[in-house]
Formats: sequence, structure tokens, C-alpha cells
Amino acid sequence: MERLQNHFYKHIRIYRALLMSLLPLLCCAVRCLLTGHTIADTYLPASAWNDELFYYKQVEGMIGYGFPYGYFGFNESHAQVLSFAAWSPVLFWPWLLWGFLFGWNLLSPVYCNIFLLSLAMFLFAWLTQANGKQCAKIAVLFALFPLFTRYMMSSMPEIICFSMLIVFWGFAYSYYQRENAGKLAAMFILSAVMTLMRPYLIVFMALPMLILIWKKKWAGLIASLGIGGVTGVLYICINHFLAAEYFTALFDTSWLTNFIYHGLAQGFRELVDKFTYSLADFFRNCYQGLTTGLATGAFFIGFLVVMALVLGYAVYCFARREWKEGILYGHLALCFFAMWMALLLMYKMQEGSKHLLTFIAVGIFALAMMERKSPADRKEEEVRPGVPEKFPVRCLAGIRDCLPVLICAAVFVFLYFWKAEAAYDYQLCFRSEELTSEIEQAAEDMTAGMVLETEDVPSYDNDVIWVLADSSEDGEWLVTDYQILYGLPAGYGISCCYADYVLASFDELQSKYICTAVGGQIDLLCQGRGLEVVAQGMNAVIYQLR
Repeated sequence: MERLQNHFYKHIRIYRALLMSLLPLLCCAVRCLLTGHTIADTYLPASAWNDELFYYKQVEGMIGYGFPYGYFGFNESHAQVLSFAAWSPVLFWPWLLWGFLFGWNLLSPVYCNIFLLSLAMFLFAWLTQANGKQCAKIAVLFALFPLFTRYMMSSMPEIICFSMLIVFWGFAYSYYQRENAGKLAAMFILSAVMTLMRPYLIVFMALPMLILIWKKKWAGLIASLGIGGVTGVLYICINHFLAAEYFTALFDTSWLTNFIYHGLAQGFRELVDKFTYSLADFFRNCYQGLTTGLATGAFFIGFLVVMALVLGYAVYCFARREWKEGILYGHLALCFFAMWMALLLMYKMQEGSKHLLTFIAVGIFALAMMERKSPADRKEEEVRPGVPEKFPVRCLAGIRDCLPVLICAAVFVFLYFWKAEAAYDYQLCFRSEELTSEIEQAAEDMTAGMVLETEDVPSYDNDVIWVLADSSEDGEWLVTDYQILYGLPAGYGISCCYADYVLASFDELQSKYICTAVGGQIDLLCQGRGLEVVAQGMNAVIYQLR
């Protein structure tokens, strides 16, 4: 028995890491069981997040053919090279690897997401040598942040970003415990890949840059600028050549160009106006999140609370002259603040809110690692144990250590459970017989009626226009049930289009097929032209245009 205990304590670090790696799977399984389902019942077409369709079909085309043979675009835009949509294909590289190894179906992104987050939690616990209390705090906040589970059980790439950033911060925390060139290199690699996935994540590269400059002085500065420059140029090239033009600009930079075209004074006035309006809009959303549970506002509040707690701990560390931990948390707080400013100045509020979730995710792990003693102090105590603190002092210190987690947990419970009523943002999506049979029938019809062209690709001959919404002759607004497009043969591209664009240029449309709402103006126009119906669902119909 004593030998077994010695073995356990000798390998307790790996056992804790293994236990932490089970948490994502456990949370998914429990949430499914609470609704009478299993993880295998997850059904992507049942989700109302239409971005998932684009990500899923692009990966499917890449696994089957190297790249989609039809264009993914918007109002029939397309990339200069190959056929990807507006977002970097680097964003979903782990799914590609998973698909090549295990195949690709509607459950593949779900299983891959769970695996990725499990691996990230294992690496984080192992790298940071998190103790039992810290692991418990991570587990509590993880379980109380339902967006972890919601995004794991989807084909949105947020979990890929979550996982990489959690591992990055694990390396950063571990580096300050014991400095190592390999850990610094890993931080550079991870931050570079994250930047290629989502450009705002370049703010995290500032930490390894700062460390390298501190260590190597001028040589470190040159190397840091070189790494950052290469990463930035590579992102610009990927975005320029491999990304299709979106409906509108992905980033609003008018506040910056105003300085160039209108001078400093006018540019500054317009910057202040833009910032003031966006800040007011931000807090209006926060108020709605508190009063009505609006998801956008709830995400904003969660972001602000985590940022404030991280910043407060950074100040606490600096006040105690715990420089390493202060720099670590101070950098994280600055990353939060930089993203907040980017949201206010460059992003649309609703679309930009989901990008804050990546910061909340890593903030959860940072909060759980907060302790009243720095890693250096703990290491010194292991070498020279001091007099044990009396129980009341130790108890109060433990409460103080857990206070940030308790505050965050209370906020999460209020926002994401008590106030969370919008199924669109929080509810898991499961298979139903009606939807499944509809999509399977549409897939059979499309397989029989659509032939994938394999020469001179990518080509509009392998393209389907997806009309987002249309209106009937009576003016009724009709949203196209795009879910049948999950049944498209692999390799086909999808061009997401507004009805106005389609109606204005119907005779000049380049795509061979069109999916539109049943009973809408475009549907009636296609019927009037005598176009062939390829497949049909309850509220969507696909025509062959030529």
C-alpha cells in the first residue's frame, strides 16, 4: 500500500493532467444527458449558426479533392487563388488533419473539438504543474462557461482558437516557473499560427518578443521584428490571395484613413466620435445582457469582469514586487484591453462579440492559477519549508486565493444560466427524424442530378448560390432553409448571396445552381423560366440555372 501511495505521489502531476483532460468530454456528456441525448445525437444541420455550413463544406472539399472545386464566396466573389471563403483556411487546419486520419462526416468536427480541448487541458495542467486547488478552480469555471460545450459540439473553429491560446498561456506560465528556450520557441510558433488564424491574436506574440528582447537585447529585437514581420506578411498574402471578398469590409479602418485624407484635426474628431458612439453601443448591449439576457451583452460583461480580475491581480503582483507573475498577468490584461479597443473601433458589435470568447476562455485558466504566493515563493518553500501557518490564517488565505474565481463563477451563473434564454446562442443541436430525412432525400436528389466537373477547376459549374432570404409577392420575409446544402456532393462550392444581387443580375449569374426560399420572388422567377428543380426541402428549393 505504501509503495502504491509513493508511486501515486511521484506521478501525481501526470494523473492530474489526465483527469483535467477528461473534463471536456464529461461536460459534453452531462449536458447531452440532461436533455435525454448522447454526444452521437449531435446534428450540425439542426444548428441556426449558418457559418458552420461554410466551414464544414470547405473542409469536406479539401479532404476529398485537395481544395473545393467550386467557389466559396459572397455575391459570387471568389479568391484570387483556389476557392476559399473570406476567412483564412489556416483557421481549420486541425480539422483537416483529423479528416485525413479518421474521415469526415457530420460528427467529425465535434469529436475533433473535444479531442483538441482535452489535449489543451492536459498540456496546460502538465506544463503549469497545477495543484489540486488550481485544477478544481479550472473545473468549476470550465463547467460554468457553457460556451465551451456549445462550441465543442459545433463546426465553428472557436475551439481551435481556445485550445491553442490555452496551450500558449500554459507555456508562458511554465516559462516563468523555469525558463527554457524550447518553451519560448513554442510560444513564438503558437502565436504565429494563431495570428494566421485570427489576426488580432498577434497581441499575444508581444510576450515572447519581450522575453527575447530582454534576454538577447539587440539580437532579440531584430529576431522578434523578423518573426513578427514574416507572420504579418504571410497573413496579408493569405488574406489577399486565398480569401474571397466579403459583403462588406471585415474590418472598419475608416477611423485610421480619416487621418490620411482629412488631416490630423478632422481625423481626431472623427476618431473620438467613432469611439464615443461604439462605447455607448457597447454598454447598451451590456445593459440588455443584464436585463434581458442578450447574448452579445452577456459576452461583453463576462469579458469585462475577467479583464478586471486579471488586471487587478497584475497590479497586486507588481505591488508585491512579484515581477514575473506581474508581467505575465499584465500582458494578458493588455491583450484583453487591445481586443476591447479593436472591437470598439473595427468590428461590428454582434459579429465581434464571439471573438471575445477566446479571451474569456484563456482568462478562466489564468484566474484559476492565481495564488497569493508566486511560483518562485512556492519553489523556495519546497526547498526550505517554513513554519506552517495556523488554520484560520490558512483558511482566510485560501478564500482570498479563490475570490476571483468565486466572483467570476457568480457572474457566469447569472449571465449564462439564469439569464440565458436564447436557444440560438446556448442550446445544443440534436438530430430529428424530420430534418434528417429531408436532408438525406435532398442529398440523394443532388447526387443524382449534379455532376462535379473536374477539369479547369475551381469553376462556377460546381457552384450553388445560396440566397440568404427573399420576400414573397405579399412582402412576407422568407428565410431560406439552407440546411439541405449539407447534402451537396463533396467538392461543390457555395456562394452566399443577397436576393437584391440575384434579382438585379439574374441573367448574368455565373453559378450553375441556385438555392432559394420556396414561394419567394426568385423561386417564382425560376419557375417562370422553366428551370429544372434539382432538389427541394420544406422551405428551400435548388434549381439548375444553366
